[in-house]
Amino acid sequence: MTNTQDYTKMFQEMMNSFPVDASAFQNSFRSYASFGEKMSKVALEAAEKSTEISNRWTRDTIAKIGDVTTVKQEPADYTKAMTEFASAHAEMTAETMAAFAEVAKKVQMETVELMLAAGKDVSEDMTAAAKKAGNEMTANVRKTAATAK
Repeated sequence: MTNTQDYTKMFQEMMNSFPVDASAFQNSFRSYASFGEKMSKVALEAAEKSTEISNRWTRDTIAKIGDVTTVKQEPADYTKAMTEFASAHAEMTAETMAAFAEVAKKVQMETVELMLAAGKDVSEDMTAAAKKAGNEMTANVRKTAATAK
């Protein structure tokens, strides 16, 4: 008579030949969490700086508009006040846009640096995990081959 194959045992042995290393997942999670923390810090700093710039622009605009709203003796003084306000506001706007551009430039540079560092970290993690898995698979194949003889 022929013996029936024990498929349960065969599948258990096969699954044991492909061990899952939970530490690799934990390390990946830590890497991604660290990356997320750093990106959040960059975004929050940019938001804080942008808010400061916007508030300064608003305060300066309100201060300058005060000169326009005061009572003038001559009608020409109103025109002069409006012209001075428009000129000052145009200058403030240019300075503010330059400040916003500096914030954006800093965010862009920091983001590129973080992305490059993250890519390097992920590449190193993947290489280490693949090497470890390859070594384990080789050892399991040799073990299985030795048992089969």
